[in-house]
Amino acid sequence: MKRRPNGDGSIFRRKDGLWAAYLSTELGRRKYFYGTTREEVRRRLGAAIHARESGTLADARGTSLGDYLDQWLVDVVRPNVRPWTYKGYEVHVRLHIKPALGRIGLDKLQPLHVQQLINERSRAGLKPKSVRYVLGTLRAALNQAVRWGLISRNPATLVDGPRVDQYEISPFSPDEARAFLMAVKGDRLEALYSVALTMGLRQGEALGLRWQDVDLDLGYMRVTKQLQRIDGHLQLVEPKTKRSRRTLALPPSITKALDAHRDRQRDERAVAGEGWVDHGLVFTTIEGKGLDGTAITKQFHSILERAGLAQRRFHDLRHSCATLLLVQGVSPRVVMDLLGHSQIGLTMNTYSHVIPDLRRDAALRMEELIQENSH
Repeated sequence: MKRRPNGDGSIFRRKDGLWAAYLSTELGRRKYFYGTTREEVRRRLGAAIHARESGTLADARGTSLGDYLDQWLVDVVRPNVRPWTYKGYEVHVRLHIKPALGRIGLDKLQPLHVQQLINERSRAGLKPKSVRYVLGTLRAALNQAVRWGLISRNPATLVDGPRVDQYEISPFSPDEARAFLMAVKGDRLEALYSVALTMGLRQGEALGLRWQDVDLDLGYMRVTKQLQRIDGHLQLVEPKTKRSRRTLALPPSITKALDAHRDRQRDERAVAGEGWVDHGLVFTTIEGKGLDGTAITKQFHSILERAGLAQRRFHDLRHSCATLLLVQGVSPRVVMDLLGHSQIGLTMNTYSHVIPDLRRDAALRMEELIQENSH
């Protein structure tokens, strides 16, 4: 049964199904709280009453969304994320959110405003996936505002982003993988392409690999950094997630390829002399500098064309590694650890196209077991 507010702290249910309550502030205004359950609103209201009595009740009145987002970037985002991630948030705020919504009061922002932002960015030609990223940034910022008690609900969570067609991965078949490895044989960066294909590294992880993280005698490598271009400069940054920091065993052929690559790099260093820039990277230019990912991708496409293979993203080398391992019967859990995925569901959902083959193989193995025991 719906209840209407009849005094300070009343909890009632709105026509849209949300539960709500309000609290009178010292200035005689009403501060509203919303939630999907009565208990959720009761907790928020209780915390607000305590904050009001202690003089710490926050109020977003007079604060624009633009000013709040600037503060959020400085106080919350910059200290807690990688530089490249911060840059993404900052671009979303500066180029997309603030021009459209920056002047609206933080406490006045409504789901309709957010929907208008989504529609306008889509009409302007921004790709659906990029629009969803912008919406994600706004949601994250407003979630913090809710936690700080500046607003009682996050209007961005009530808006759906545009539909995004899932990108279909294009992994190599076993024959294509062998053809690719033959095509890069003798290439100056043969070891780079081989590592990306057989070890499942992201491009930034491969380009950020350092010799101090590689032990060719014991046959392992540690993934501890990524090389990314930030503000026009190549920088070593932390991996994508905590699970991305991992130690991988090297196949003997990759150990051999890296050993030959190290010898080649020593020769290049001797030729460069004082012109060599030592960053300790495994894969570099002939002067020792880090490699640009865009340039490497272009070279990758040239190799595919030369080998007569269909064009695909550099990232599909990583997908190829996972797919080839799964179809050979390697445990999905092992593949998950190899790729640095945070959840097994992510691994299985990404490579669901190979699950039918895995099920068929499991059925055949069970049949073999049954037949052996029946004789």
